[in-house]
Amino acid sequence: MIVIAGVLIGAILGGLTARRRKGNAADIAQFVVAYAIAFGLLGLVVTIVIEKVVT
Repeated sequence: MIVIAGVLIGAILGGLTARRRKGNAADIAQFVVAYAIAFGLLGLVVTIVIEKVVT
């Protein structure tokens, strides 16, 4: 669940960031994908750390 939330939050933040920087559609799409991947990986690391600490 943390990974999915990270991907969604990353996609939203990426889209908002690209739009704030006045990017065209390709720029916005690239930012959405890049931020989604980055936040998804961060969520995966957090999930693994939580799992190792709990068990």
